[in-house]
Amino acid sequence: MQVSLTATGGLERRLEVAIPASQIDGEVAQRLNKISRTARLKGFRPGKAPIAVIRQQYGDQVHGEVINDLMRASFSEAVQREKLNPAGGPRIEPIALEPGQDLKYAAVFEVLPEVRLAPLSELAIERPVASVSDADLDAMIDTLRKQRPVFTEVSRGVASNDRVTVDFVGKIDGEEFEGGSGNGVPIVVGANQVMKEFEEALIGATAGDTREFNATFSAEHVNKKLASRTATFNVKIVKVEEQAAAALDEEFAKGFGIADGSVESLRSEVRANMQRELEGAISQKVRGQVLEALYTRNPLELPRQMVDEQIQELQVEMLRRAGVKDAKQLPPREPFEQPARRRVALSLLMNELVRSSGLKVSRESVQEKLNELAASYSNPDEVRRAYLQNADMMRQIEAQVLEAQAIDHVLAQAKVTDRPSSFSELTQFGQNDQQ
Repeated sequence: MQVSLTATGGLERRLEVAIPASQIDGEVAQRLNKISRTARLKGFRPGKAPIAVIRQQYGDQVHGEVINDLMRASFSEAVQREKLNPAGGPRIEPIALEPGQDLKYAAVFEVLPEVRLAPLSELAIERPVASVSDADLDAMIDTLRKQRPVFTEVSRGVASNDRVTVDFVGKIDGEEFEGGSGNGVPIVVGANQVMKEFEEALIGATAGDTREFNATFSAEHVNKKLASRTATFNVKIVKVEEQAAAALDEEFAKGFGIADGSVESLRSEVRANMQRELEGAISQKVRGQVLEALYTRNPLELPRQMVDEQIQELQVEMLRRAGVKDAKQLPPREPFEQPARRRVALSLLMNELVRSSGLKVSRESVQEKLNELAASYSNPDEVRRAYLQNADMMRQIEAQVLEAQAIDHVLAQAKVTDRPSSFSELTQFGQNDQQ
């Protein structure tokens, strides 16, 4: 086998391979002889057809199979001989494929870039430091109380946050429409449960009052028959209730699974959950900084094929999140170019970090991660068994554990500075309420 390698620019390589005709002819003859032992051809007993007839019947097919197999095997051998690391499959350009001639073809492909990591000691990382304060805990308890409000009937007019029970009928062009009426329907004013005009019409009304008003459905309404249509509603106010945060008592604590109803036990459980959330947030912040530092300090030339594949994955991800199944509706490529390049680069950098550091997956850490995941379900033993019986799911856990080990390895050598922070800053707790 003769091999000629050319660098055609960047990471692209052109590998020309020539295989002697004698090798091809020998392989074709060997396969035809094997076929002749069992071939059933009209006019001949099984296995008794002359080799010339076998060649006439199967020669072209076998020659094509031999060519394909030899190209595949020779490409793999040539890549190893030239010590190349292809970034993906090659584009094959036939040069000579005719029977009786030497096989000649070119394989055009990209190679993986050489990755040389900058010294980890040069990386600067800011690690947030925070704790769950009593004020944080009190705020979280208050939020939980508001999430389970107590409603008390009042005789005043409707105000924001009140729960209003109504009977209503909606009509379009004088005709009732499907889903446009209801009796005893509770609506929390300000919770965006109904159309804006509907909520506004309820403000100030008292039990027993009636309201008539028009409201227009949005152009994006799920029911296309109602989209952008204007309906007339007749509403009767049945009951008005104001809401208040639930009392912090035994009943409230039991509602969160505290068997003895102890408020202190509830506070301890909530604090523990907040601490886990805080640790997770700190871990994610640090992970993001480590990846960003690796990315910015180690610029790479990237294989176009790998970037293109990653762009397509991101496009499909977006379709899946949007619930769209038609692949023809893929969004434009441009917005995904930079995220795709970042993903590819970080994958190459992390692989080199793991290789050069000699990191191996910690089986103990994998077990801890599995137990942590299973503990979040009501049936942890079943979930654990399901993971253990699924090789793909276990590989995902191992990949997460190995990445965590790599990040710890970086942190052990980088310049790490602690930065004071807070639970609310790191978890975004309460920030939506302030907007």
